[in-house]
Amino acid sequence: MKRQVPFECIAGLLWSLFCLAACQSGPDTRHDWPEYHGDGERSHYANLHQVDRTNVARLRVAWQYASGGADTTGSRSQMQANPIVVDGVLYGVSAAIQAFAIDAATGQEIWQSDLEGTEGTLSRGVTYWSDGKETYIFFGAGRWLHALDARTGALVTTFGTDGRIDLREGIRRPGSDDFISSNTPNTIYKDLIIVSGRVAENATALLGDIRAYDVRSGALVWTFKTIPEPGQAGYETWSPGNPRERIGGANTWMGMAIDRELGIVYAPTGSAAFDFWGGNRLGDNLYSNCLLALDASTGRLLWHYQLVRHDIWDRDPPATPNLVTISRGGKTIKAVALVTKQGYTFVFDRVTGEPVYPIEEVSFPSDAMDGEQPAPSQPVPVLPEHFTRQQFTSVDLRSFLMEDRDSLGRLLGAARTGSPYIPITDKMTIFFPGTDGGAQWGGAATDPDGVLYVPAKEVPVYTSLKPRADRAMPKAAMGGQKLYNLYCASCHGEDRKGNHDGSFPTLIDLDKKMREPEVHQLLASGRGMMPPFGHISANERKAIVEYVLVKESTTVAQVSRKSEVPYHNTGYNRWYHAGYPVNSPPWGTLTAIDLNTGKRRWQVVLGEYQELSLQGIPPTGTDNYGGPVVTAGGLIFIAATRDEKIRAFDKDTGALLWEHALPAAGYATPSTYMVDGKQYIVIACGGGKLNTKSGDKYVAFALMD
Repeated sequence: MKRQVPFECIAGLLWSLFCLAACQSGPDTRHDWPEYHGDGERSHYANLHQVDRTNVARLRVAWQYASGGADTTGSRSQMQANPIVVDGVLYGVSAAIQAFAIDAATGQEIWQSDLEGTEGTLSRGVTYWSDGKETYIFFGAGRWLHALDARTGALVTTFGTDGRIDLREGIRRPGSDDFISSNTPNTIYKDLIIVSGRVAENATALLGDIRAYDVRSGALVWTFKTIPEPGQAGYETWSPGNPRERIGGANTWMGMAIDRELGIVYAPTGSAAFDFWGGNRLGDNLYSNCLLALDASTGRLLWHYQLVRHDIWDRDPPATPNLVTISRGGKTIKAVALVTKQGYTFVFDRVTGEPVYPIEEVSFPSDAMDGEQPAPSQPVPVLPEHFTRQQFTSVDLRSFLMEDRDSLGRLLGAARTGSPYIPITDKMTIFFPGTDGGAQWGGAATDPDGVLYVPAKEVPVYTSLKPRADRAMPKAAMGGQKLYNLYCASCHGEDRKGNHDGSFPTLIDLDKKMREPEVHQLLASGRGMMPPFGHISANERKAIVEYVLVKESTTVAQVSRKSEVPYHNTGYNRWYHAGYPVNSPPWGTLTAIDLNTGKRRWQVVLGEYQELSLQGIPPTGTDNYGGPVVTAGGLIFIAATRDEKIRAFDKDTGALLWEHALPAAGYATPSTYMVDGKQYIVIACGGGKLNTKSGDKYVAFALMD
């Protein structure tokens, strides 16, 4: 349920009281968390040590804030926000995807927005900007980037059109859909806000250009075209014919880091779409799957490194880069590190782009579907040491609770597996680590000693490619089942059962959860991870709705347009058996890597299935989403796991020092800050992923008095 923005006079008065308290408390009693992941370097680090190894066990709940909007039915709501804290005020995003401001010491609400069109989207937080006179909160929700007055939550009507800009403008191409989601907080450089977003991953995806806007007016200042146009460097790495008219994606959905002293923004880019077949985009496909270093004032490319060439595995980097200072051979290096889904860490000189550690060219299998031409080799860093296992074969099947080990072994023996880069064919093809990591969007943390702390998961995922029905029958009208298989089965499965973790929910018994008009609206507008299908005809949507609601489908429809991609994938299928991953543990880990040497310091399991532990099975770790926070008190705080707990680890040894149950799983990165002499650790407890319940609470912890 939405809440109205309080009257400006009331909010302004509250704001004045907080500012007065801030001035009276002095600069040494408060330390902020002013940006996504703590700072522009995305370090996830706080120079706070009130809570340390000796007293962390005394942490207790200090306050809870019920943000509202939790949806425990259907696709479930989520809160992935890493809240920011400035001058004693915490800014976050509710389960209903509304921005809010609360007192960071008490959890008392100051304001909450009431914006239209945010339902069903996702957000990982907000962005703060101030020139000392005006103070804005930038809030991305779906295709809109909103500018809010930080004092009241009201739209700043001088920004864009009535307080917001439509991010679809300027990135449409012939045949594209309209889906873009500004789901990750954007990056401030002086009076610019640098923006990208999530786009669809199929053949209709929008372009993934990186753009900078004036923070006051919303006017476009510069654009970096991640898929080159004729005459731009990199154009020759694509099939003949302007790729910007045929291909979408290559977008910075995971967020950027900024070195404000150097004036450089570091932007990873995603895969070109379609994710799993690239016969229509032969070549290396610059600037997809790259780490880009751009002049933050102009968008000019300073250097780049392509992490995956001609990606046909959805192996785009999943997280913001970490800017870190390390020492090698007696030399201090300003470095940028980037963790990947494959369990690799790439480390470069921040200024020159030169690799800090050797990167080898490794050959991988090249047999693929008709029309495909995989890259002959891929870059693999020799160091830092990998933080996940790199292959999954029959010897890696778990030994416990495995009644069907022989049959599973035969299935695995017939699959394509054992290597990080195996082209997908019509046979079962296994990704290990899975399509979303390895590392995931929560990213890694670094400390001033040059140590990287990265959560990861190790769960196999399988898929295959099948011919698209509209290619086999280009002129025939199709019924609901064939249209469903064409547009929906890659996520929800041909059996409509979704995937194991619930990120693509089951559609079985959908008629008991949603009415027909609601399903029509869902297809037209999208929700969460699901893009809208407004680019297909009304008759196609009608036929699909009839099919998924288990009605006798009488509608047939001509396919709106023939795709130049001849295949669809059969889903993102996490391979579980009898309720648990089919592979041997660990299934979730937390790893410390010394970037000064490239060597692991330690690795521990992250998360637990309590029912297995009660049977005497050592903790296995779990699938996880969300990042860590590291403090000067020698601690790592992280939630992320499906067992609905937050934990503190010793950053030097990996020893577990504290854990606390949460009202719902914290699939988000915590924040830590100090107000009035007290250090707090706060986490958004939104749940909703991995088949766990949804929630709406932010929970803050502090030491008992």
